[in-house]
Amino acid sequence: MKISVIGAGNVGASTCYLLIAKEICSEVVLLDINKSIAQGKAIDMMQASITLGAKTNIKTTHDYQDIENSGIVVITAGLPRKEGMSREDLLNINIKIMEEVVLNIKKFAPNSIVIVVSNPLDIMNYAALKLSGFSKNRVIGMGGMLDSARMAYAISKRAGSTKEIRACVIGTHGEHMVPLLSQSFVYNHAIKDIFDKKTCEEIIHETKNGGAQIVKFLQTSAYYAPAASICNLIEAISNDTKSLLPCSVWLEGEYGASGVSIGVPVIIGKNGAEKVFSLPLSEEERERFRESVESLADSLNIVDKYLQNINH
Repeated sequence: MKISVIGAGNVGASTCYLLIAKEICSEVVLLDINKSIAQGKAIDMMQASITLGAKTNIKTTHDYQDIENSGIVVITAGLPRKEGMSREDLLNINIKIMEEVVLNIKKFAPNSIVIVVSNPLDIMNYAALKLSGFSKNRVIGMGGMLDSARMAYAISKRAGSTKEIRACVIGTHGEHMVPLLSQSFVYNHAIKDIFDKKTCEEIIHETKNGGAQIVKFLQTSAYYAPAASICNLIEAISNDTKSLLPCSVWLEGEYGASGVSIGVPVIIGKNGAEKVFSLPLSEEERERFRESVESLADSLNIVDKYLQNINH
């Protein structure tokens, strides 16, 4: 499979490196408006691939025609979040970038599955779906997977092990995310039954602030963990694993929500987001998810107005 990654920043480059190192595909196209940056990183990666014995080929470009016939296109392009900047602050800038990217995907890779990573993620995924006109299963936001990894890390520190830990976060990829205590486990035991209330609250707090903590230290957003989540998602698609993964997808009544793209558990296979999986939620979790959906309203209105303007 040919996979294209739009944006050669930290997330895009880290994703390309993992795709090469794990030999997930035969060819990777790394596209960036600054071709020299993409080219320099690609040379470094290919030199590393010699040492690793990997056989994946990488091509760098600033010409969208080179993404032609891609099976999957990953969108990482956009400004990264900086300290003091909310994900919504990025909206007005990144939606313009998203418009250019998606219209070119539609032109040159019309049969691809699109994975959106750009922030604010749920809003950008909504915009990508609307701009592309693709079926809802073919536009997937990678957010809940990353948040779930952060929750699993918070749990592992308290469990004293990284083995047999499963965590699940739904809702927005942002401050209104909903870490599910009832659906997160250590050795098949729900963490709400293992840890006391205070510890569970600490886990939720660390999960919600996992990205902001990295921004504080690095002065830019995370990239290794996002790249790992992207590659897991790509493997689920390319290998048709039918894995259950929390992703941002378009909802039509599932979990009581419609007309939004937001994180929920989804069965991922060769057709993309093949089915939204219904998990039993507590009353409190259902209320938190409803609040998470409502938190998107103002941003969705901004996107809808933007889309109306470009369609006239």
